[in-house]
Amino acid sequence: MTRRPTLLAALTLTAAAALTLSACGSDDSSKSKEDDKIAGAETGEKASPSTTPNEPAPTGRPKIDLPSDLSYTFDWPKTGDKDKDAVLADGEQSIKAVDLAIVNQNALDKPYLYYYEGEAAASTQKFIQNYVDHKAAITGAYRFYAPQVAVDEDGSASLSYCEDQGKAYVKDLKTDKARKTEVTSKSYVIYHTSLKKNDKGVWVIQKMVSQSGSPKCQP
Repeated sequence: MTRRPTLLAALTLTAAAALTLSACGSDDSSKSKEDDKIAGAETGEKASPSTTPNEPAPTGRPKIDLPSDLSYTFDWPKTGDKDKDAVLADGEQSIKAVDLAIVNQNALDKPYLYYYEGEAAASTQKFIQNYVDHKAAITGAYRFYAPQVAVDEDGSASLSYCEDQGKAYVKDLKTDKARKTEVTSKSYVIYHTSLKKNDKGVWVIQKMVSQSGSPKCQP
């Protein structure tokens, strides 16, 4: 499963046809423990300044121009490790590239395919296609925080992070109106990604699982 299971649930409410969409890798039986919360989950804590939607992409990466009704905050500061920082940078671009595909209503949009391959590319294509099929897009403000990154000597890496979807909404393209939904525990989602450095030096996502309502991401 790819990003935004909570927004996908909102999308099904607006659709005429019923779809079965849920977060892969979720475990709703998880119990909240104060010690399990990830640092940075508190809404007021800022580890780094907000990014703008259309910052220049890293050298050689596809340019990602997003509409003004989408904004992003990435609260994940640089680690000082060259490889880890590269994973974080490509991870940020991969998130925006998927959103661009939704905006473009193109499930085979080239920018996101630059960052996804294999299993992750296939599930992401289906994710985007759901928006296309229902003539829906996204709008609002997104916050990503509490990254945990590890890089192995064999050129593989893992990146986990939280997303706050509390101010993010599905937009009906027919009416150009957003479907406002209330903030619940499921508005906070944790993602676990597996990446591999390709021959272009890009950290490409190969697998991704998510859990909405993760206690580790709660404010």
